[in-house]
Amino acid sequence: MTATSPGLEVRALHAGYPGRPVVHDVELTVPAGQVAAVVGPNGCGKSTLLRTLARLHRPRSGTVGVGGVDIWQLSRRQAAHRVALLPQSPRAPEAVTVAGLVRYGRHPHQGLLRQWSREDERAVREALEATGTAGLAGERLDELSGGQRQRCWLAMVLAQHTPVVLLDEPTSALDLGHAVDVLELVREVAATGRTVVMVQHDLTAAARYADTLVAMKDGRVLAQGPPRDTVDEALVKELYQVETDILPAPADAAPVVVPRPRAAGPRPK
Repeated sequence: MTATSPGLEVRALHAGYPGRPVVHDVELTVPAGQVAAVVGPNGCGKSTLLRTLARLHRPRSGTVGVGGVDIWQLSRRQAAHRVALLPQSPRAPEAVTVAGLVRYGRHPHQGLLRQWSREDERAVREALEATGTAGLAGERLDELSGGQRQRCWLAMVLAQHTPVVLLDEPTSALDLGHAVDVLELVREVAATGRTVVMVQHDLTAAARYADTLVAMKDGRVLAQGPPRDTVDEALVKELYQVETDILPAPADAAPVVVPRPRAAGPRPK
């Protein structure tokens, strides 16, 4: 995968459920080699948006383009060659090994006329090496730590060899050290020329590791752009109804969000 890989272009996207619109008129462009982090309060439509980008939830209208082609005009298998999703709580077959899990990432490339090949084996090997999990290939996934398991799941997604990678809260169950490892890996994935879109609850982490921040509220994009130009006290209050101080990180001036204690009195509903 090189820096010439196609990026992601979302135009006038609306999505929802019967009688309940959720995502409204989303416009988003993420070039190849960049990371976009989608942030916002619970229930604002982040996961619905990601599932629509992954071709798992049909939009009411609008397009999801990869390389100038709307993936909703492709077959499911064709779309799986362009977009890969790591959901928030993935499930694996019981007692599967790490290598066995990563091989599942090659499933979209199999068919009646194309069986397992050297290309598939190479893709699995490269994904294991890229995520630092080659030494775990023979281990059972359910016997690994949370951080190790998440890197193995990422290896499976990378083995799919898509230009666009979607991650739904990839650090939600990890401690600080493992979360940093995963976010550094996300940056390494983007450096290979892939486009990464991740849902992220930690606003400070999103601001540090993303090239573009996409802030959502009530199914709409409230703000988007480079984190240093986008994250401010007014935006955080609008999103989460909390007062904050936004401080520049000493190393790179990335915005650090520090909540202020709430005033005495009833908590907002």
